[in-house]
Amino acid sequence: MNTLIFQARQARYLFYSLFIGWLFFLFCLPAASTAASIQPQRFITKNGMTVLVLEQPSLPIVSVQVLVRAGSILDTQDKAGLASMTANLLEQGTRNRSAMAISESIEFIGADLSTYASKDYASLRLRILKKDLETGFEILSDMLMHPDFDPEELTRIQKQVLGSIRAEKDQPGAIARRAFQKAVFRNHPYHQAVVGNENSVPTIRREDLIQFHQQYYRPNNTIIAFAGNVTAEEVKNLIRRYFGEWPQKHLTFPSIDPVSPLQKIRVHRIDKTLTQATVILGHPGINRSHPDYYPVLVMNYILGGGFASRMMTEIRDNRGLVYSIYSHFTANAFPGDFSVSFQTQNSNIKEAVTAVLGMMNEIQKKGVSPLELSEAKAYLSGSFPLKIDTTKKAAAILASVEFHGLGLDYFENYPGEINRVTQEDVLRVAKKYLHPDHYALVVVGNQKEISLKE
Repeated sequence: MNTLIFQARQARYLFYSLFIGWLFFLFCLPAASTAASIQPQRFITKNGMTVLVLEQPSLPIVSVQVLVRAGSILDTQDKAGLASMTANLLEQGTRNRSAMAISESIEFIGADLSTYASKDYASLRLRILKKDLETGFEILSDMLMHPDFDPEELTRIQKQVLGSIRAEKDQPGAIARRAFQKAVFRNHPYHQAVVGNENSVPTIRREDLIQFHQQYYRPNNTIIAFAGNVTAEEVKNLIRRYFGEWPQKHLTFPSIDPVSPLQKIRVHRIDKTLTQATVILGHPGINRSHPDYYPVLVMNYILGGGFASRMMTEIRDNRGLVYSIYSHFTANAFPGDFSVSFQTQNSNIKEAVTAVLGMMNEIQKKGVSPLELSEAKAYLSGSFPLKIDTTKKAAAILASVEFHGLGLDYFENYPGEINRVTQEDVLRVAKKYLHPDHYALVVVGNQKEISLKE
């Protein structure tokens, strides 16, 4: 049996080695020229807006990504969901256009325009043909600067959000994720769901939206990135025409304490009559601008983030304990979370959790092999061009790079940063950023069938 497992594992490694080799041939060889050709331009307007432009004239498409530092991290406990509601209502009417008028105009020119909020920022995204850029950008700028926050639209969106929150009560993954965030971040704003909760959403008033918008939606709090068939000079003209009179404002942000590490094991059981339980195990991690980000990325890929990761191979394939399993570091402006997520039968939870903790301990003590390291680096560096293979992806990552202060040489440096990671680096960050003795564990399942120590 051991021989069969070994042969299966070797076959799996062979398959992924060939797959990674193909990716390297397809993407990594031209990556040097691709990275060299990705030379964004950056400028700051008189009213403080940061503008980035990546000229890609090969297709008649332009993508625009706007980031405003107005995410849910700025929500108070009693108004959780305010940042998300503000972002959602940007496209539900302005002083000059109704929600219907915006929708019909965008649909008529075949563009895509959407808004959303995350933990760190609010965003507007526009993807449009070059010939219609002026029309689309006029609508985008109107939404950003002059939202109407119509009371009827607010009521409608509140009902939609509340319906979505209530529907999550029947979704084990959503239940587990909410509970895990609360357990890991506790008093830090990251513990709140971006959309808010059943108690907070109904309390949001039009006056709250107006105040939030006036306070944070300012040019000196905004990043806007363009990618596609547009020149820097054309962008400057657009920005000057549509945002030139947007007044900047002195910005004040609430004081936010750092994310506190967990000091003990916290187990949260949520009873649901399910044959398959959902489990999340983890703890606070690192932020995106952390100097150890790249070694952590490589380490996690080997541990549980890749196609042939240790957890996938051992816990799913060899031992058959779970249906799927992945580990992930969420890197935000503040340290996000490290999480291991899996689904399994209720009777398998104790053994699966023990196996996860064992593999975290193992990588801390023994590190990784040269083969594991080389395969991880080949995949992560070789697949990098896939992150920017459309104007939409390029604009999004360009805005994110600026938001996290990673520098315009990010595109050129990324493969090199990955390839500089050593076995010693992986061992060091595994010891530093994995905490198999202090973690939160959330289990959503039939608790009568689950044998698990507190």
